[in-house]
Amino acid sequence: MHTSYHPRTHVQTPYLFFTGKGGVGKTSVACATAVSLADQGKKVLLVSTDPASNLQDVFNMELTREPAAVPSVSHLYASNIDPEEAARAYREKTVGPYRDKLPESVVNQMEEQLSGACTVEIAAFDEFSHLLADEGIFKDFDHVLFDTAPTGHTLRLLTLPTAWSGYLEESTHGASCLGPLSGLGDKKNMYQKAMDTLSNGEKTTLVMVARSEESTLLEADRASVELGRIGIEHQMLVINGVFQPQDSGDEVASVFYTEQQEALKEIPDALQQIRTYSLPYVPYSLTDIQHMRQIVSESPLAEVEITEESEDVEPLPSLKEVVDDFSAKNTRVIFTMGKGGVGKTSVASAIAVGLTEKGHRVHLTTTDPAAHVADMFKDSRVHENLTISSIDPEVEVENYKAEVIANAGELNEDELAYLKEDLDSPCTEEIAVFRAFADVVDSEEEIVVIDTAPTGHTLLLLDSSEAYHKEMSRSTGDIPESVTKLLPRLRNPEETGVVVVTLPEATPVFEAGRLQEDLKRAEITPKWWVINRSLYAAGTKDPVLEARAATEKQWIRKVQNELSAQSALIPWGAAKNAGYEQWKVYIQS
Repeated sequence: MHTSYHPRTHVQTPYLFFTGKGGVGKTSVACATAVSLADQGKKVLLVSTDPASNLQDVFNMELTREPAAVPSVSHLYASNIDPEEAARAYREKTVGPYRDKLPESVVNQMEEQLSGACTVEIAAFDEFSHLLADEGIFKDFDHVLFDTAPTGHTLRLLTLPTAWSGYLEESTHGASCLGPLSGLGDKKNMYQKAMDTLSNGEKTTLVMVARSEESTLLEADRASVELGRIGIEHQMLVINGVFQPQDSGDEVASVFYTEQQEALKEIPDALQQIRTYSLPYVPYSLTDIQHMRQIVSESPLAEVEITEESEDVEPLPSLKEVVDDFSAKNTRVIFTMGKGGVGKTSVASAIAVGLTEKGHRVHLTTTDPAAHVADMFKDSRVHENLTISSIDPEVEVENYKAEVIANAGELNEDELAYLKEDLDSPCTEEIAVFRAFADVVDSEEEIVVIDTAPTGHTLLLLDSSEAYHKEMSRSTGDIPESVTKLLPRLRNPEETGVVVVTLPEATPVFEAGRLQEDLKRAEITPKWWVINRSLYAAGTKDPVLEARAATEKQWIRKVQNELSAQSALIPWGAAKNAGYEQWKVYIQS
């Protein structure tokens, strides 16, 4: 059993950076830490860079990038940096001078190149750097907390000499999420000072936040290794939401607890070497200061007043109705999309089984390791009309990198180092995997169900790379014909159905909403939203889970009424590693 997390005894440095997958509770843990430290009389600044931040609701005040005192907590100050806005300003500063000088297609390519996650992160890091390099901040505050940490990939890019040279403006390899750093001007010294602060164990702690789930622990492990490699070695792990059943007779509670314990037994070796603390799974939402204080108190599960919504949500369709819709319309390509850990593979598998049972020939392809999909069907033979393939992202990425480097021509040592690091961006994996998917779709006659899809940004990057290639007659990492043919098919609602998978919680819903906007920029509109793993739909009677189930209602309503054209609801426990026969029963019920 891990020690409970208590900031007053476990925080040892003035700067803390919180990192972890979306939905693990980074912002909540950061807020609870900030309030706890301020309650001890420490002067604390909490900086949020989350575009969907609820800090303003928690503290009941308007926030800007300028630190402001929180009226309800003495000694606490907060600021909210909007990284999307910072990225827009960065894009305009970079692209603006070229608007009247280059063809429109080239300018569009530059803008799209600077629309990826890496650019948003670099713009946010620019804001971090001002604070980290400001001696006044260090003197004014006992602690400065950042609720999002930059990735090792972004930090490594900033330390390479080529990042600050003209090479980037000439580079045409077509894979970059980052693009030239000229939009940030000559800030190399400030960035170096920020990096020095980050890697100083007496000044900075990296706090990795995870849940008792395999995907979030693997993400924490990846971040730990990646950031440790560049000198950020003073780290701690906080496992959020560790559940203790209150009703031993409740089946949902029993399975919920068992699954968490199994995940905790498989914590990666590297993470086991790090100071680890836990926070309990609580019956209340962390949306106000009272609850922030309670979760890091000695009695986090003591009776608290929970405001319940008594009114039930309007009934939503089940996954069966999603399958019926795709079957009736004879949709030929179906993508499940969503952030990691929401259950895309399970939902894709269920849809594939449902369509097979309706008499269609179906091909299910996944980027999960082949063994995982095989496990999902190990309890019985796979139907003769259902075939399964697996795409190994690592293999596809290595092949793609080799092709791009070969097309880049003669490079000096610095340029090659930069190109290799640039090709480690998330966007590269999306492009490489999408090319492999395109080959599968191109060669298949069946309905093809694909469990991961690229973002709208990547699709536009592929599209504009093609236009850019024609305009400039230079190598951009050639777009295969299968990709060129697939992009228009994806935009054709008669042929393609996109399913956005989310969970009934704040962060996954906000992230899915941003994903949908991203897709709409690429002229793709999702047909269905699937809200997965709902405790509300599972009918649990465990008091803690039942209280949490009530908090799901507002997010189910938001998806139902504001975000989706059509939405379906899957109960907690239904869509996890089922086999063919189980899926068949589930889809037909």
